[in-house]
Amino acid sequence: MDWGTIIDNTVEAAFGQEAIIYALAAIGLNLHFGYTGLLNFGQVGFMAAGAYGVGISSTYYGWPLWVGVLIGFAAAIVLALLLGFPTLRLRADYLGIVTIAAGEIIRLVMRAAELKDWSGGSNGLNGFANGFQDANPLSEGEYGIWFVEFSSFDTWELLIGWGAVLLGCGLLFLLVRSPWGRVIRAVREDEDAARALGKNVYQFKMQSLILGGMFGAAGGMFFAISVNSVQPDNYSRAVTFFALTAAIIGGLARVMGPVVGAMIFWMILAFLDNFLRELDANDIVPDSIMSGPEVGAFRFIFVGVLLILLMVFRPQGIFGDKREIALDDR
Repeated sequence: MDWGTIIDNTVEAAFGQEAIIYALAAIGLNLHFGYTGLLNFGQVGFMAAGAYGVGISSTYYGWPLWVGVLIGFAAAIVLALLLGFPTLRLRADYLGIVTIAAGEIIRLVMRAAELKDWSGGSNGLNGFANGFQDANPLSEGEYGIWFVEFSSFDTWELLIGWGAVLLGCGLLFLLVRSPWGRVIRAVREDEDAARALGKNVYQFKMQSLILGGMFGAAGGMFFAISVNSVQPDNYSRAVTFFALTAAIIGGLARVMGPVVGAMIFWMILAFLDNFLRELDANDIVPDSIMSGPEVGAFRFIFVGVLLILLMVFRPQGIFGDKREIALDDR
């Protein structure tokens, strides 16, 4: 058993690109579900909107990457308006149904052969983020602390990505502690009481849907820029539920909860993947029980078991508060 490799890969996963992507998406879900009580099962749709906003504007129009980022945010706003107008006046489960369907519709539309000249079809869009790579101010080499090291380009990505995560957490901190934040908490707890106090519940829910969707778009844009590509099948339904899992692990209605949850989630996945592969490589586990190609499935089985135990013994997550989640009342 190569414990050194297992530990290195596990710790690096906590600070890697995937943790950043899902932290940004989970921050948006935390605003939606944790603070406002909105059931959004289609955060991946906002991520795809942001990613394709950057990819299409840069690939086909030749606009600078920063303009593409603005286009990505604008696409997320338009998507939130399209989803919110027909659903936010109805029960919360209608929004959940619409958002999960919308995320899948976007993926299927973008991979359609008829739109290949616009979205790249199933091949996606590639090579549009070269400007971001060229802007790397770090000299070639390895950067890190102790045994956690990244290449110069990975370090450049991580600096930008974690800077965006900290900026998002700071913005969320200010929002939820403002009068606006107190209103969306009131909407989460009792919409009728908020209306009785003269608050436009529909308007506040729409604002929360837009802001949370923009966090998702930021995650999708970072994903696209970091891999210099947008592939439609990277934005499947599972992405939303991974982000929601990260938010639940860390604790809903806690500013830093989703960020820590994303780090822990990817640490668990990386540890299980490396640990199980070492078991298989050293013939510790018979092939009749688990072989190499089955490692991916087994790690998600173990993650599912851990999530069930978390829901049984600490449903509010690591940093959450039972008084904040009130799942039964939503």
